[in-house]
Amino acid sequence: MKEFLLTLDRNSTEKLQPQIRRQIVSAILNGSLPSGSPIPPSRKLATKLGIARITVVQTYQDLIYDGYLHTKERSGIFVSDELTLPVKSLSHKSAADFIVPQEPKFSFKFIPSKQETTEKPINWKDYPYPFVTSQVDKSLFPITAWRDCSRQTLSLNAMAEWTEDRAGHDDPLLINEIRTKLLPARGIHATEDEIMVTAGAQNGLFMLTRILLDRSTLAGIENPGYPDLRNMIELTGSRTRFFKIDEQGLIPDQQLNDCDLVCVTPSHQAPTTVTMSLDRRYELLEKAEKENFIIIEDDYEPELNFECTHFPAIKALDQTGRVMYVGSLSKSFFPGLRLGYLVAPSSVIREVRALRRLMHRHTPTNNQRTMAIFLAQGHHESFRRLLHKTYKNRWLAMKQALEKSSVDFHVQPSSGGSSFWVKGPENLDSKKLSKSALDLGVVIEPGAVYYFDVGAPNNHFRLGFSAIDKGVIPEGISRLEEAVIRVL
Repeated sequence: MKEFLLTLDRNSTEKLQPQIRRQIVSAILNGSLPSGSPIPPSRKLATKLGIARITVVQTYQDLIYDGYLHTKERSGIFVSDELTLPVKSLSHKSAADFIVPQEPKFSFKFIPSKQETTEKPINWKDYPYPFVTSQVDKSLFPITAWRDCSRQTLSLNAMAEWTEDRAGHDDPLLINEIRTKLLPARGIHATEDEIMVTAGAQNGLFMLTRILLDRSTLAGIENPGYPDLRNMIELTGSRTRFFKIDEQGLIPDQQLNDCDLVCVTPSHQAPTTVTMSLDRRYELLEKAEKENFIIIEDDYEPELNFECTHFPAIKALDQTGRVMYVGSLSKSFFPGLRLGYLVAPSSVIREVRALRRLMHRHTPTNNQRTMAIFLAQGHHESFRRLLHKTYKNRWLAMKQALEKSSVDFHVQPSSGGSSFWVKGPENLDSKKLSKSALDLGVVIEPGAVYYFDVGAPNNHFRLGFSAIDKGVIPEGISRLEEAVIRVL
């Protein structure tokens, strides 16, 4: 084996054995190590790489088991002769015979890349003061518990249940955990055929808007509100109306008249974080009955209330089945997992399930089973309590730092959530502030993208605290003040 084929990165998070395996497999598949090529003895390779021989031995054993290598008695280890390798394109044409292909001119019927949405630096973790949203502090994650649940999922008995294609159906254990543990905590009681697992809350919103809206409908959303919800509705061709909100959330008045669908975030309005009062929830349901519209309830961060009583979900108060409930299993916990769920009448779930089949059939069943075990063994609830305590402390630290600020920051009063909605001085441009703050190591989210009407204010911004340590919050706010002074 040529020396250049194997190099080890000792600073990588990838362990040594996977590094060796990956490079050997790559060399075999790209032809650098043809069939029948000898592989250096484990002792020799280990010495050359400066690692323990057992690491090389285990790697070779795995590759022999998988058919990449084979042993010959008294001869050593060789690349297998029985591998089916990728077919390489052969041509005897000279370079002059080739015509450089031109990319066809695509006629896109819609260009999603031009839609406005929230953005943050891809390397936000590298900044010392990341006031970002929808991210978590990885140091809080119960990795030992999750690994244990993953090992149980990978047992032979469990694998027999999740390795098959469920043809659109979900893990019954996860559905049961959602039905018996998560939903009762929100006051919701549902049957199994009224629940469906999604690839995150956003996936649930997308599918609901696709089956409920078209060019003949009118959909209403909060303003300011969730930009990608507006983008999803735009894809359907539906007309859109933007609703005003106040300190209690969406106002169920005449602005809702003539709507076919109304979307709300009552637990913590996104982005202002205000919580819809109980009376307001009843008023919204009465309005929906009178005007005959459907409600999509995006139950955003219901577990992060710090100062007030938890109100039941609007779905829990619904007596007629006109509320479609969107929940998340991972938003505040581990957003990269992309697991959520829908609760709706069985007739709606049936159609959404059929739509999901056309998109990706179902979310990965191994992740569903791991999450089901995580819920069943109480790890999810323990993690929720830890996050509630931790985030409350950060919420208080952020609140105090903003209240003491010498800059004219007006903070939207709230009782929880994982972020603050801040109004800066009237002449402040939050996009310019965002760029200036980055130079000082501070990451914020400009607020203009959350407004949908013409002439929206530019002086709002969002400060998240789920991914930043409590101890650096005051200094981060101090640096943000400096950035404000620079751009004014």
